[in-house]
This record gives sequence, structure tokens and C-alpha cells, in this order.
Amino acid sequence: MDITNAPLEQALVRLSDGHMMPQLGFGVFKVDPGEAQALVADAIRAGYRAIDTAKAYDNEEGVGAGVRDSGVPAEEIFLTTKLWNEDQGYDKTLAAYDASARRLGLDTVNLYLMHWPHPQADLYVETWKAFVRLQEEGRVTSIGVSNFLPEHLERIIGETGVTPVLNQIELHPKFQQHALRAFHETHGILTESWSPLGQAQILKDDTIVGIADKHGKTPAQIVIRWHLDQGIITIPKASDRGHMVDNLAVGGFALDEADMAAIAALDDPNGKIGPDPKTF
Repeated sequence: MDITNAPLEQALVRLSDGHMMPQLGFGVFKVDPGEAQALVADAIRAGYRAIDTAKAYDNEEGVGAGVRDSGVPAEEIFLTTKLWNEDQGYDKTLAAYDASARRLGLDTVNLYLMHWPHPQADLYVETWKAFVRLQEEGRVTSIGVSNFLPEHLERIIGETGVTPVLNQIELHPKFQQHALRAFHETHGILTESWSPLGQAQILKDDTIVGIADKHGKTPAQIVIRWHLDQGIITIPKASDRGHMVDNLAVGGFALDEADMAAIAALDDPNGKIGPDPKTF
């Protein structure tokens, strides 16, 4: 993985298509549409340069308005949105992307993700072909997926010859996804974590709290640092402005081998919080 010499909170990673994106971004899952505009503007002013949304979050319009209100040029912001399951299929995907772009107020989105494989519909290969077309036409800069398992990744790569630049998956200290991450590494796919803080559950864990006390940091800063040190792209959400700033301030300290070993021991095969990609 290629990481620039920028300060850690602004570190960039190189995608397999040659484009760069911030390693640490800001997620807006479950952010109320009426609050998204102000929250996103505040996040960008605080220093975030990557924002992650989705059609299913119902706040794309607010996110786009927040980018415009932030005072930072839109071309300096790396924006991700996602295609929802009901919009899978070749023609429906093209139309759904155009609708997302209109809501965001953008001509081009930096990264477009297929939100779930939704294998029951068996449309994810045709959908991926539409993603490839969107990129070829310059309407999307980079294309990737979310919640895909190796079987889904192998199929779209095998049938199209195009590999996603990243797979955004549930990943946190209680659910570390080693096998899937190893598959990504073999195929040049970057790993991006959603729910990196385990929906705040992990922040109360005694091990995480102890490491935070040791370093004089918050539990969230420890978990974010853990993601970044492994080269994982991460998008913590924070509705509280103070937490938003704290989550970005993860430079100036390092986790040692004992810390990493203690966090590794938290991995739990039953630690998954979200739905199963095979059935959702």
C-alpha cells in the first residue's frame, strides 16, 4: 500500500486504478437528512477530506449541500456514495447513479460502491458491468463494492475482468475479518471498514479502555489508530462535534506490540453486528 508523507490524519492511499483517497474519512450512516448538511460542513471544516454516504442513508442532498457550505472546494473532497439493492441491474444502475449525482449536486462521484451483493436477485454481475461503463465514460472516478465475500468478488472479476478498487466491510476489533482481508491483499483490493468503532460497543471494552488510559487517548482514538496502522481505510461517524475532532486527531502516538496483540485477542467469530452478505 502506498501512503504519502502527509500528516497521518490526512494520509492518502493509492487505489489500484491509480487514484488516491484519504485513509481516514467521515461516515454519515443514519445521520438525519435535516442534520447532514451542517454536520458534513463541520466535518470538512474540522479537516476531513473524505465523506461516505449512500442512497439508502437518504441524506445525499444534505451531504452535497454540506460540501458546498464548507468553504472547501468540492474538488478537494473525496466523496463516496453507494447503489442500493433495489436498483441493481444494468439499466437501473445507470439511472440510479444519475439520480444520486443529481442529489449530491455533482457531475462526477469519486467512488461508487455496490452496497451489497444481494445474491438472491443474482444481478450483481450485470450491475458491476454498469459500474464499469460508468467509469469508462468518466462519470465515476473509481468503482468498488461493499459487503462482498470472496465468492462474489471472484465472480465479478472472473466475468468482467475488472477488479474493484476496494471492498467496504464490517470490521472492528470484535470482528477482524482476517480471511477476507487476505483475499483482498492477494487481489490488490483495499479494505475499508464500516462500523469501525463497533457501533460504540467496543469503546466500553476493558482492553480498549486500558490501552486508551495507557496512552492518554480516547478509546475511539485507539480503535481508529488500530485500523490505520494496518493500512485499513476507515470512516468513523460522529454526531458530536467534539468526538468528530477527536477522531481525526490520531497522530502523535503509536500502538506497541503488546497493544496490537491485546486487540488481536478480541477477535470473536460471533462478533458480527450487521447482516449476513449471503442472505441480506
